[in-house]
Amino acid sequence: MAVINTGLLTKGLRSEFFSRFNAATTHFQDLCTRIQSKSDSETYKWLGSVPRMREWGAGRIARGLRTESYSVENLKYESTIEVDRDEISDDKTGQIRIRIGELADRAATHKDYLISQLLIHGEEPDYESYDGVSFFSDSHTSGDSSAQDNKLTFAAIDAADPTTFEFKNALKQAIGVMMGFNDDQGAPMCISATGLVCVIPTTMYLTALEAVNATIVGDTTNVLAGAARVVAFPWLSDASKWYLLKTDGVVRPFIFQDREPAEFTSLTENSDEGFRREKYLFGVRARYRITYGYWQNAIRTDFT
Repeated sequence: MAVINTGLLTKGLRSEFFSRFNAATTHFQDLCTRIQSKSDSETYKWLGSVPRMREWGAGRIARGLRTESYSVENLKYESTIEVDRDEISDDKTGQIRIRIGELADRAATHKDYLISQLLIHGEEPDYESYDGVSFFSDSHTSGDSSAQDNKLTFAAIDAADPTTFEFKNALKQAIGVMMGFNDDQGAPMCISATGLVCVIPTTMYLTALEAVNATIVGDTTNVLAGAARVVAFPWLSDASKWYLLKTDGVVRPFIFQDREPAEFTSLTENSDEGFRREKYLFGVRARYRITYGYWQNAIRTDFT
């Protein structure tokens, strides 16, 4: 991602931030469709509106955008640290650089954090998909789709600690349901079981890895080996819930509405803060929004 270099930082700290920011491991690029925003908000009317191919017949039949739409306002984010001038002068152990590196990590992974919050709250009434119901719901209805459910459960001996065999079968169930979803014209949405990602809490990481990578699970051949990637989000606190996402569609489960890239600035000795209080400020700022894309490309499974 591009980072605006304002030239206000010392060379060493600027380099520290840039290198750490760009090297951070992030997942939002795979989980989101990126939309370059040109204003304070964007309106999405095109979700679910593309017609299937038909015979030419008497000629073209143009279809307009559906009435289902929603507007998403960009948000401004920042993170700033304050450093005493004496800390800069006496810094012999790299403590300031460590703090700048941590600031870069927090800024880089913030979009992943926002996705985790959309997953966590996706069943709540205020977290709606473009069809007007909660993103994870058993009552998704749009046009000719009929009622559809992307909020699944799966029985486990211990819901907070499912076995590898239980996870494998829960994944099998989720893939089958996802491939059966229809769009607003009654046509299948998920044409192929590709680009699948299991987003899980950290407590489920090794179990999920084994379930999707082992050649044998439960003394039987694992036909799901290699069917999905596994990504652990540390912000997912519910040990019984995980999410299957399809990430290779034109519209992915989430939309990254990119308005202004990260800008890293500082106020040092020539600033009012630096002169009066001998406090230096280092901060990052950006404008964007993470919102929901196609609910058909996301399934929540709750072990019960």
